[in-house]
Amino acid sequence: MTVAGAGVLASAAVAATVAIASAGEVPRTHEGATTKTAKAGADHAVFVQGNELDGNTIHAFKRGDDGKLTAAGTYGTGGRGGDQVDAPTDSLASQGSLVYDRRSHLLLAVNAGSNTVTSFRVAGQKLTDRRVVHSGGDFPASIAVSGKLAYVMNAGGAGSVQGFEITSRGLKPLGGSHRTLGLDNERVPLFSSSPGQVAFTPGGRELVVTTKSANTIEVFPMRRDGRPARQAVVNDSAGGVPFAITFDKAGRMLVAEAEKSTVSTYKVRADGRLKVVQKPLANGQNTLCWLERAGDFFYGGNTGNSTVTGYRTDAHGRLALTNEVGIATPPSAMSQGVIDLAVTQDERFLYVQNGTSGTVDGFRIGRNGSLTKVTTVTGLPAFAESGMEGIAAV
Repeated sequence: MTVAGAGVLASAAVAATVAIASAGEVPRTHEGATTKTAKAGADHAVFVQGNELDGNTIHAFKRGDDGKLTAAGTYGTGGRGGDQVDAPTDSLASQGSLVYDRRSHLLLAVNAGSNTVTSFRVAGQKLTDRRVVHSGGDFPASIAVSGKLAYVMNAGGAGSVQGFEITSRGLKPLGGSHRTLGLDNERVPLFSSSPGQVAFTPGGRELVVTTKSANTIEVFPMRRDGRPARQAVVNDSAGGVPFAITFDKAGRMLVAEAEKSTVSTYKVRADGRLKVVQKPLANGQNTLCWLERAGDFFYGGNTGNSTVTGYRTDAHGRLALTNEVGIATPPSAMSQGVIDLAVTQDERFLYVQNGTSGTVDGFRIGRNGSLTKVTTVTGLPAFAESGMEGIAAV
């Protein structure tokens, strides 16, 4: 996972091509959306995890109806951030380190440096009722939620997943739910050998983990009591260095692969085996790690050259780039070290973390999948000894 120099593709030709692709972009109206009111907009928020080594924080922002962000406070998690060994721009080297659960209105954050997980109750941009629990392993880096269950992926040591019940008093460890991933890491792992993400399939019947250096996608069929099968079904990845996971409308699983900046599409079988339904699709960029869905569109963060790629699916679920150059928005000097992404519930806006710059960019998503920048927040913890990682849109 080699990181190229910043701005490799930030050339005038590329910018011009993307500008042409974005010309005439029409803002989308979300299906089923109602006319927004000032009161409805007041509850919109974006949360960013600072991941500071001396005390992890959550930075809260009010999101306007136009997508612009306004600072609304900072909250300590009661734990410490972490930094994986040799991480180039992304200290946690994972997707899903900060998760908002709409059912319980809880925001869940990993504290990788203290092996804990923090839950907050969310009311608009305010966070209350902070509760901290042990993660069940070393270096927690990703969280998955389905119904009343949350599973934490611990990246250190052998790696593990640990289940929790989501209660009115935060997270409660679920006895008998701990499963090892059988890795061979130090307690603070090397970024390239740590697992990338834990995710539930739609419906919560399977729990999936990507392992980078092992080049596998491990699937735990879930029992009715909320506990995983004793052993994971180990599947070879179709592309090199599987990292982020998301799903399309039909429940097919898309996995971002960092080695050659590709995305592969799978059907997850009930027995935990994967069927490749589309071979790795390259985007022509450098080090694709993060991937999020917005309706029929998907957006990937390429940390190696600080770009965002757009994808679309057709009626048959076939994935393609939204434009030939593989860049959905022109690169920017204020947007270096692209890492994690978040899409709003109404699928109108995409927010992108830039680890090297210490900024967050907000984009309006057009009907054709193009991105129009509407806001940039500066002054967030930039990557040095550690750096921010984890973003959630409410």
